Amino acid sequence: MNLKKHRRKAEINIVPLIDVLIVLIFFFIMTMQFRNMNVLNITPPTMETAGKSTNTEQITVGISPEGEFYVNNEIMAEEAIPEFFVEAAKQDPKPSILLMADEDVPLKHVTFIMDQSRKANMDKVRLQTR
Repeated sequence: MNLKKHRRKAEINIVPLIDVLIVLIFFFIMTMQFRNMNVLNITPPTMETAGKSTNTEQITVGISPEGEFYVNNEIMAEEAIPEFFVEAAKQDPKPSILLMADEDVPLKHVTFIMDQSRKANMDKVRLQTR
């Protein structure tokens, strides 16, 4: 007699693997960093007495740890900033300047922005803090 056991064919269920891959893809898309002002890897210094901003017209100036200047989310050469501030000061009302710099950025970059804004008669300079 020929008694053979009939074995079930081995199967791999890939539906749970696809589910896990979809969740991972969704996670990576949601946490991906886009290159803009909020993702310059800046750690602003802490300030306990900072108030809330009420100005709507503002120029956002970011300084990366490498010393790159970003004006309204666009990289700008240091030499072009004074002319930009002079042109911006001609607007009515004059916009304020929000300065976002990493806590490790040299003070010379921060004072350069503050000095150039004052030379253009734009006295409303605020610092972004945590």
